[in-house]
Amino acid sequence: MGRRASPKTDFGTVVLHWTLVALFVTCVVTGLRIATVSPFDFGWIYALDSVLPYSMVWTAHVPVAVALFGLGFAYAVYVRRAGLMRRIRPDRVRLMGIFRGGQARWVAINTILTWVILLSLLEQLVTGYLIYLGYGGMAVELHRFGTWLLIAVSFGHVATHWAIGGLGQIARIFRPSRLPPVAAPFDPFDLLVAPEQPPRIAASPGPERVRRDPRDEAHDESRHEQRRTRQRDVTLQSHPFAAAMVVGLIAMSAATFVDQTAMRDGLRIRKIAASEAPVLDGDLSDPVWRTARPVVVLTNQGANFDGTGASEIEIRAVHDGEIAYFSFVWNDPTRSLKHLPLIKRADGWHVLQGNYDSGDEHHYHEDKFSVLLAKNAPLLAGDRTFHAGRAPVDGKPATLSGRGLHYTMNGGFVDVWQWKATRGGLLGFVDDGYFGPPAQPTKDEIAGQSPYKGGYAADPGTANYADNFEQRGPGGYQRPVQPKRLPKNWQATWSAMGRVDLNPSVGESEGARWWMTEAESVPYSPEADAQFPLNALIPGVLITGQYSGDRADIRGAARWAAGRWALEIARRLDTGSRYDSPIANGVAMRVAAFDRSQIRHTRHIRPIWLEVE
Repeated sequence: MGRRASPKTDFGTVVLHWTLVALFVTCVVTGLRIATVSPFDFGWIYALDSVLPYSMVWTAHVPVAVALFGLGFAYAVYVRRAGLMRRIRPDRVRLMGIFRGGQARWVAINTILTWVILLSLLEQLVTGYLIYLGYGGMAVELHRFGTWLLIAVSFGHVATHWAIGGLGQIARIFRPSRLPPVAAPFDPFDLLVAPEQPPRIAASPGPERVRRDPRDEAHDESRHEQRRTRQRDVTLQSHPFAAAMVVGLIAMSAATFVDQTAMRDGLRIRKIAASEAPVLDGDLSDPVWRTARPVVVLTNQGANFDGTGASEIEIRAVHDGEIAYFSFVWNDPTRSLKHLPLIKRADGWHVLQGNYDSGDEHHYHEDKFSVLLAKNAPLLAGDRTFHAGRAPVDGKPATLSGRGLHYTMNGGFVDVWQWKATRGGLLGFVDDGYFGPPAQPTKDEIAGQSPYKGGYAADPGTANYADNFEQRGPGGYQRPVQPKRLPKNWQATWSAMGRVDLNPSVGESEGARWWMTEAESVPYSPEADAQFPLNALIPGVLITGQYSGDRADIRGAARWAAGRWALEIARRLDTGSRYDSPIANGVAMRVAAFDRSQIRHTRHIRPIWLEVE
């Protein structure tokens, strides 16, 4: 007996299988990196920090998802055209093998696992697309669950193949072979047709001429005619694998085209007369806002927001030829102004904070709103202006929060506006900053005593706010601090804070303010400190000086009511600053909302393209 041939698998299945494995592994490792900046604290993921990618995260995750979309179409076409559906068909006979035991049971289980994989991949594509459009909540939870399910089922898929035929069965996927011919579909009429008989030849014992039956000659003529007909009627047949690849590429191209055209978000900035300009007061009742077409953006993956981490943002804009006016309205359940207040304990003053010493405060912090403007921006901002990981820049300090850094890689600048509720935001100012190349770290940043900010910095100039205490490194705020200034009249300052509730999730009342001006305060002294009782509370923010320089390019006003912030902003169309992006056609905008959080803001993937009239 000859040696039994090793089992093989057709070439198309081998290629599609390993393409799927490569795409899936890429999605998992990049998805784990993305999860490190989720609103949830997955401490165990940080243990994988050294093996997860840094540079190709979003720019790999999203294109690979599109490739998986195309691969799904390619696989469906290949299985159909190659006649391989019988391999995975969950028919009754195969599934009943579970009750028969032996190899039949493992074949049935493997068929079930195969369909779980296929349906889970479909679920991942659907939930991933919803997240891409800005939906969070259940879509994110299902996407995360689907990932773990696919990993578990993939191991089960390999284990059942081992149970079916051992190493030889698993090795089939490494041994490509030609695709077996596709069996013709069963036609019951074939049973009614008599099989073709060979021509009858009269036997002759000698060299005499063979005499043929006239019926045989007629039969031969019929066969020759059929052969000539087949030669004239030629049908081109495509190989199943080639057809699958063509369909997959078409599906990928169509998805990309639809996203870049029909699904493109554009903010139309209508031109108005200067006399129509809105008053910057946070009240959107100005007639001009009713004529501006809004764009609604769904943002998610932030912190707080009543546990949802999501906020819907409505944007409108107009311009008068010189100045652009924007209105932003976003959902925020609380009016959060308690920005790092100081409370007096028996051993001295303490900063109320949870993670401020690591640059990741999301308890006692103010509400914020940010706008990013970028010229010649790509579709994805991740890996271009944001880089995840503890130390995404070689040769630069690690982040204290472990959540990544903002910086650009091409030496350019990206314009960033930040409205801060307590630090000047309710006084008419919006902080103007930028993302640029990674900055040189300071001594404190190198020593890990101050958060390294990468390429994020304020525009040249001054701001009108400062912390009412000295900065400290990790663990430093467990000890008492010395306030820079104390209120002249503690009772008046307490009254200005409105309804005081130290629960971070409880917002402040209308008209409350949690900052203190120089005129209302005096420099710290032990004598002034002695006038304050235990549990006295004072603001952690000082309003001093004035905004100046490029940092003062933006003005704004905001109001909070019924769970929503309304913010109006004004800025010149082109400031002429190298750190600012002009407000012009083709500029990409991204927005983010912060609910009493320092860095855990909501986000959206797809940009908003400015269309200036």
